[in-house]
Amino acid sequence: MGSMGQSGTGPGAIAPDGSPVEFFALFGARDEPAIVHRAIPEGATVLELGSGAGRVAHELVALGHSVVAVDESPEMLEHVRTEAVCARIEDLRLDRRFDAVLLGSFLLNSADESLRRRFLDTCRIHLRPDGAVLICRAVPQPPSAVGPTESGGAVITVADVRRLRDDLVVATIEYRMDGRTWRQEITNHELDDARLVACLHEAGLEFDAFLTEDRTWVRATLCQAGG
Repeated sequence: MGSMGQSGTGPGAIAPDGSPVEFFALFGARDEPAIVHRAIPEGATVLELGSGAGRVAHELVALGHSVVAVDESPEMLEHVRTEAVCARIEDLRLDRRFDAVLLGSFLLNSADESLRRRFLDTCRIHLRPDGAVLICRAVPQPPSAVGPTESGGAVITVADVRRLRDDLVVATIEYRMDGRTWRQEITNHELDDARLVACLHEAGLEFDAFLTEDRTWVRATLCQAGG
């Protein structure tokens, strides 16, 4: 995980992107595994970029997929129970290709445009010719539309949102669990549908479909020759 303009505070280890390790080691997956599972073949090989503590990877393995989890935080990877690689996404070069490459956690919305392109390059390089990249992006929306998220006694709340310009937002996320509190500041470059398609194309990927009604989850494939 990781992006320009992100930091975090709170008890225990904090990942380079500001994510609290102890919180995400216990915070369960939500609908992400089901969304991914429906969009890929049975028993697919999956490369998850920015896996964190494995909350999505573990569920995908339980659904019958073979998952390689990648994260730059060794503390996060200590909690992962599948094959894991400690590396920055932009630097990753495995001598393997996968049926699906997963780029979640709004990593596509990095405020650093060159880093976003390198993330997508890594996706493309590790994708089988008939595979798919599955991406979760932050969709432009008013702060009032973002409510708290709860799971097993853990709560994630957007505590503050500041808009630096029309498409650049700084959000302070608050995590609470067992009387402990963590805070993470995230800078996101919001991407509308047109910019999303353009970013994919610049990286040699082609928009295929939206996977959810809110258009946050996207499937892309390799650009066809001459496309």
